[in-house]
Amino acid sequence: MRLLLVISDYIIPATVLFIVCFGCLKKVKLYEVFLEGATEGLKTVVDILPTLIGLIVAVEVFRAGGLLDIMTNFIRPMAERVGFPAELAPLSIIRLVSSSAATGLLLDIFQNFGPDSFLGRVSSVMMSCTETVFYTMSLYFLSVGVRKTRYTLPCALIANFAGVFAAVILVQMVFGK
Repeated sequence: MRLLLVISDYIIPATVLFIVCFGCLKKVKLYEVFLEGATEGLKTVVDILPTLIGLIVAVEVFRAGGLLDIMTNFIRPMAERVGFPAELAPLSIIRLVSSSAATGLLLDIFQNFGPDSFLGRVSSVMMSCTETVFYTMSLYFLSVGVRKTRYTLPCALIANFAGVFAAVILVQMVFGK
């Protein structure tokens, strides 16, 4: 374990040093190339900023406007029928859009039920098994100019909900209910 800690302390500086040395050997104008990359990065940030703002506003409207509660109440009977904890429905919905909002809900679950409870464990595994589908698609597809997403959204949603249900099953198998 100590070796891993030492490696993790030096891996980033070693990588940067390697890139600089390699660039010098290839006679690359490092500073100019760095500035070009930084300029392109800033252009990308400016291009995706409206999308980020839109997603942040949508999540806040979703939560503050009560739509999340309405969706949770709608999903609750179906969730209980299939054995999915209804308390995790808001987390599974918000996780599709925003990781930071989902983390806030995760902390609420920890506060209400405890991190070592069944719900705490399932929500922790669920956060690791799922992705912010709408955020990722809008951000990455927009940044590279993809307009036709074809089957990306349905497949991503299926994979995401498989991760949600896998989290419940895994925690039940390992810890019981």
